[in-house]
Amino acid sequence: MSRPVLVDTHAHLMLDRFDPDREAVLRRAQEAGVAAVVNIGFDLETAEGAIRLAEVYPSCWATVGLHPHEAERWGPALAERLRKLAEHPKAIAIGEAGLDYYRNRSPRERQVEALIGQIQLARELSLPLVVHNREATEDLLNLIEAYADGVPVLLHCFSDDRSAMERAAALGCFFGLGGPVTYPRSEALREAVAAMPADRILLETDAPWLPPQPVRGKRNEPAYVRFTAEVVAQVRREPVAVLARRSTQNAERFFGRRLIPPDHSEDGSWNAGSS
Repeated sequence: MSRPVLVDTHAHLMLDRFDPDREAVLRRAQEAGVAAVVNIGFDLETAEGAIRLAEVYPSCWATVGLHPHEAERWGPALAERLRKLAEHPKAIAIGEAGLDYYRNRSPRERQVEALIGQIQLARELSLPLVVHNREATEDLLNLIEAYADGVPVLLHCFSDDRSAMERAAALGCFFGLGGPVTYPRSEALREAVAAMPADRILLETDAPWLPPQPVRGKRNEPAYVRFTAEVVAQVRREPVAVLARRSTQNAERFFGRRLIPPDHSEDGSWNAGSS
């Protein structure tokens, strides 16, 4: 059976919640047309775990970074360890960096310090940056404008309105769209998605969190990115195959390399039963 090729650009399959059935999760992803999964490190331990997965599974890639919740750990020693991890051939971005003013698990000034440090690290290593944002849009975009010129930035789990989207787009940002776009109360987000530049849209799950509406309440996993793809395509009034092909191309352009195996067809489809 032929399915659109999809890339889950933000998952956390290295977490212990996937220990009992990780291979089955990846098999279900393949059967759903998900040809690549980017596992996002949010501290030193998860970055190392993401790289280990990428070494074992050809469809997996890794990022290395420090989440704003962990920002008080930022310093020269940690930055150097992340730099070393980022030299791995399957480490393809810095992050998950960013700001989180909702939980405020680290002081805001330390969050800003860690974000600026990771922007600088991304620049030094010529890698893109994956960014977390929760209730910190204005400060985040101000910092991107001030420090990230020339660094490709992906706004993970973009959940803002059209005005914020337009400002972020003007700064050159990419947008990671996940489960929240499918939620009934996300009308403002869907309005932003409808107007989003077609060449900036990426798809993600944030597995194990934020499952799309049809599987709400379950542990999220990469196979479920198809539900998000269907809603995004509907909102944008385009075929799912078109949205899938373009979002996969966008992901490969953002991360700066081919993410899917070379034996997948160029028309955006593949045989879900192939290995």
